Amino acid sequence: MRKLFFILIAVATLFSACKKSEVEDVYNPAEDGIVGNWVSKGADVAPLLATYFKVDSITADFKSNNTYAVVSYSGGTPTNYVGTFVQTKSGTGAIWTIKLNQSTPSAVTSEGIFEITKVGEGYTMKYEVVQTEPDIGATPPTASAGFGSSNGGALGQNNVQKFVKR
Repeated sequence: MRKLFFILIAVATLFSACKKSEVEDVYNPAEDGIVGNWVSKGADVAPLLATYFKVDSITADFKSNNTYAVVSYSGGTPTNYVGTFVQTKSGTGAIWTIKLNQSTPSAVTSEGIFEITKVGEGYTMKYEVVQTEPDIGATPPTASAGFGSSNGGALGQNNVQKFVKR
């Protein structure tokens, strides 16, 4: 009986030691890029969007399968944007290039740049893109020219947005 008791304790210890370990999903901007949930609101919204389209906040979910869902809010009214994206390290500092192929609410291609910075325990992102298809005469920013280089610099910082990782 005494051996049985020790065997049961040994088995119980073995099973408790073999519990499935919890793996924490750690974000690494150098590898993950834009993947994750982001929010931009108030003064962080690009002045161009806030002034001309009355956008007061944006939430963005970029998934590791290269799909995205963005919701833009104007006076509390949401507009949903859905599509796919391709991100590439630019080779200029920590700036990445991005190409977005939107399917909803209409087919649009946008191109631009983003850069993620660690701030305290969180992350912020500078983001600048312009529509390239259908052609509206806009030229995307480049990593080498930096933020504010949309339309050859004509837009300055008016098209640069700040996001915070949620």
